[in-house]
Amino acid sequence: MISNLEYLTNSEGKPTAIVIPIELWQQLLPNENASLETISEAIEDYCLSKAMDQGKASRLLTKTEALKYLED
Repeated sequence: MISNLEYLTNSEGKPTAIVIPIELWQQLLPNENASLETISEAIEDYCLSKAMDQGKASRLLTKTEALKYLED
């Protein structure tokens, strides 16, 4: 898992940018000539894929458990 993101801040300490490790960047965008739209789509696809992987790894709830979870 890649988790060593770095945040750049301004002189007031407010985050202004994020530095993504090149290994993750290459996973998101194998094409070097990416447009802003391509970047957005690639990040969305990556995040959805990670969410699906987490969903597959979690146990299924029964109907009663699911309804209780939604109530909370």
